[in-house]
Amino acid sequence: MDIWATETATLMTIAGMALVTWCTRMGGYFFGRRLQIAGRTKAALEAMPPAILTAIIAPLVLTEGPAEAIAAAVTVLAALRLPTLAAIALGVGAVVVLRYAGL
Repeated sequence: MDIWATETATLMTIAGMALVTWCTRMGGYFFGRRLQIAGRTKAALEAMPPAILTAIIAPLVLTEGPAEAIAAAVTVLAALRLPTLAAIALGVGAVVVLRYAGL
């Protein structure tokens, strides 16, 4: 049995999922340009990325070891001054260094 052998059905499934994902994203761009978003709706949409990241990361911080907790604190502090992507990169770097240090 070759672990790298791929059946046609598997490749077609992957291609189909990629096409649906692409269509969903392009539909969002197409229809999003035509919408006027203001006020509370705009504020809610701008608050979503940090809220989603918090929902994903909070369980890890609370259930893993001290390296993750310290890295989360570093990320929160970095997010106060840096763009979101830079804060995330700093947090990932912090957890790598702390785990390597034995925490």
